[in-house]
Amino acid sequence: MSNPLLNLPQLPPFDQLQPHQVAPAISELIARCRQQLQQGLKDPGWESTLVPLEQAQDQLNRAFSPVSHLNSVLSGEWRSPYEAALALITAYWAEQGQNRDLYAVYQQLAGAPEFEHWPQPRKQSVVLGLRDFELGGVGLHGEARRQFAENRRRLAQLSSEFANNVLDATNAWTWHTEDAGVLAGLPQTALAAARSAAKGKKLPGWLITLEGPSYLAVMTHADNRALRREVYTAFVSRASEVGPNGGTYDNSTLMETILSLRADQARLLGMANYAELSLASKMAPSTERVLEFLNDLIGRAKPAAEREMAELREFAGTTYGLEDLQPWDLSWASEKLKQQRYAISQEALRPYFPYSKVVEGLFTLVEKLFGVAVAADNSVATWHEDVQFFWLLKGDERIAGFYLDAFAREEKRGGAWMDTVCSRRQTGRGLQLPIAYLVCNFSPAAGEMPSLLTHSEVTTLFHEFGHGLHHMLTKMDVEAVSGINSVAWDAVEMPSQFLENWCWQPAVIPMISCHYQSGAALPQAMLKKMLAARNFQSAMFTLRQLEFALFDFRLHCCSEAMSAEKIQQLLNTVRSEVSVVPVARENRFQHAFSHIFAGSYAAGYYSYKWAEVLSADAFSLFEEKGIFDRTTGEHFLHTILEQGGSRDALALFTEFRGREPKIDALLRHSAIEGQEQSISPA
Repeated sequence: MSNPLLNLPQLPPFDQLQPHQVAPAISELIARCRQQLQQGLKDPGWESTLVPLEQAQDQLNRAFSPVSHLNSVLSGEWRSPYEAALALITAYWAEQGQNRDLYAVYQQLAGAPEFEHWPQPRKQSVVLGLRDFELGGVGLHGEARRQFAENRRRLAQLSSEFANNVLDATNAWTWHTEDAGVLAGLPQTALAAARSAAKGKKLPGWLITLEGPSYLAVMTHADNRALRREVYTAFVSRASEVGPNGGTYDNSTLMETILSLRADQARLLGMANYAELSLASKMAPSTERVLEFLNDLIGRAKPAAEREMAELREFAGTTYGLEDLQPWDLSWASEKLKQQRYAISQEALRPYFPYSKVVEGLFTLVEKLFGVAVAADNSVATWHEDVQFFWLLKGDERIAGFYLDAFAREEKRGGAWMDTVCSRRQTGRGLQLPIAYLVCNFSPAAGEMPSLLTHSEVTTLFHEFGHGLHHMLTKMDVEAVSGINSVAWDAVEMPSQFLENWCWQPAVIPMISCHYQSGAALPQAMLKKMLAARNFQSAMFTLRQLEFALFDFRLHCCSEAMSAEKIQQLLNTVRSEVSVVPVARENRFQHAFSHIFAGSYAAGYYSYKWAEVLSADAFSLFEEKGIFDRTTGEHFLHTILEQGGSRDALALFTEFRGREPKIDALLRHSAIEGQEQSISPA
């Protein structure tokens, strides 16, 4: 029987894919890539070497994509095949990055007289290719060369193990009860989900888990303080040496080794630390500039955050007698204060944001802004019955597609993300369309109740769709700069954060909301309260992001070995400088900080705030011109979304905005004072 991974159609046949197919397919496709490279090197050139190599490597990428994806959304039997394939893939790319013969082809192309007259996407792919060769260790020799490649292989393996430990630790803990009284305060949606979770385990009563919707519901609404403490402790101690499963899925040693290997990679390339290596492919010009940016924002946000925390302490003490406000009280007390001040809550809004209505409204908005329609295709095979597939249409023409996997379930990695099935590129058989995965972890339908979203979850959906548009609306035909490929990582969050802004617009709310039973519009009184509460504790939220970003960046600025104890000490130091909230003794946030230990944000978590300056400033043009202004929307489409990584991110922003970025809009949107001084990432 033929292996479908060896000759994939445009869309992966998920109903045919099996774990045993992975190893032979990946091995064969890597062999084809090596063979193609050797053939191409006989006649060096763009058309004779790089174009056919791109084709061979695209087949490899498209085969690995569903394997990696299924490991994230199903795990289980896909874990071992994925990890074996990851080792092969990593070794191949390390080998490719150090291939001096291929590097010489890039150098030859860049030095040719006609190079300056090449189309920009092709030219940029060569320029960035040369950079990536240098960062891949092409200039290393002997033992250093071998060590660099081995480090790269080990880092991929350890990052996967880190993510597995977080997922396993999350799934390992549950809390069961048959007493409805201890769940007082939980909204009906959360109770229905807890009952459904219990039934899934053949248990009576209710089951609380550490999956996002369940955890957040308890922390925000459970009146039982002991329950909040128990769930909180289990969550913040995941994958560490403490807590209810302490030591079982402990990421301590993995963190130490990952940091050591990253520091070694930087040293081998002659750099001071991994942060410097990370910035070599980002917008930020130096480690000093990033630290200045973060510390400047901290200085602006902290006074307001201290006032917000003082208000919360006073409220909790006066109203509920909580004189010793603890970490497991913060979300609960904040929700109570928010309701008292604004008479609104996420749960009160939830019935007005049924998932299907939100999705429908999101698609309508995108058509208004960018002139692209979205159409479902129920004939496409998926990996789970809840997953949907859609095409993006320009007129009657399909220009892209995406899978939408919206709901939380066991064995699915937490959080929300966009990933690529394949990129837009020109092939010998025509244009390959860009296809994306969009993944969230919302509460699914329970019984007769459909999936209902909090407004925060609505924002998450818009955020991930913004990433998807960046991938899908590109006009670049060279894969290396198509979609999000080669976009500076501290700019890649811009389109996603940009799209979030429409979730708060009074003219958009009717498009994405209606009561799930009556179909009634969100009452104007509730809308006004929701908008009034938009910046409730925004400084505390900003400071939390900055705490994570500063910890990540300082951690990767260290050149010395970092033990688990030193990592904890650094985090404690950052918290003492930045945080205004109490921290539990059992908190091991770093042990589940997958963004930096299992993702692409190492020495790059600052990117969320860096890119938010760009996104807020970009949206301010719509505030000036009109939030549905088609001319401005098409200008954003042509200057940002279509360009992919073909040009410098700052140059693209400047073309869109007519000037370099300013921080004023971010400070205004966040209700943070001090707009007079510019700390924009220009």
